[in-house]
Amino acid sequence: MSKGKLIVLEGIDGSGKSAQYRRLCDRMEKNNIDYNHIVFPRYDKDSSALIRMYLSGQFGSRPGDVNPYAASTFYAVDRFASYREDWGKVYESGGLILSDRYTTSNAVHQGSKLPEAELPGFFEWLYDMEYVKMGLPRPDLVIYLDVDVETSLRRMAKRQEKTNTHADIHEQDVEYLCRCLKTARKAADYYGWVSIDYLKDGAEREVDEKNLEIFNIIMEELGRA
Repeated sequence: MSKGKLIVLEGIDGSGKSAQYRRLCDRMEKNNIDYNHIVFPRYDKDSSALIRMYLSGQFGSRPGDVNPYAASTFYAVDRFASYREDWGKVYESGGLILSDRYTTSNAVHQGSKLPEAELPGFFEWLYDMEYVKMGLPRPDLVIYLDVDVETSLRRMAKRQEKTNTHADIHEQDVEYLCRCLKTARKAADYYGWVSIDYLKDGAEREVDEKNLEIFNIIMEELGRA
């Protein structure tokens, strides 16, 4: 039996990714499309212990206090555990997997710590580590939600107020978020991700309009357009 499909939704903090992912899951179900969903990191699992320590500032109060290669391994271990525990058998049996974040997030968040000239080497190292050395599936499609920093910050502040949560070391550092946005666009070009614009005719696009575009791209990937 052929392997399944792995489709990833990616975006920097405050890009609206989680809202789009929830709507996308609802749309898949309404259209009777069989799929499994996964969300990274898995903060409630033991495999995310180092991630939680890192984001809470136990290894340093700024993202750059942990080099991108070390930090990337924290997230990679969580994905490996998830693949073995949660969705590997479904994928190997031909199932459709829809993922909120994946290796792609390391490319964005950890790559932003490096000089631009070092990004191609890091991008290659990252994919080799997870998809070759660790044997994790390579995504069939990555959809990147573009956004600007101002919108990102506004959405994060609104989310934190609504959920009564505090920003982690990534979210607290505006300069870091700016670098993430720049790196994300470079990663999208480098890897060939499909980018979804956040503006249309100079105005922020409606959530449902973007969601329908994302859904149609996925249907085309699945041969159901």
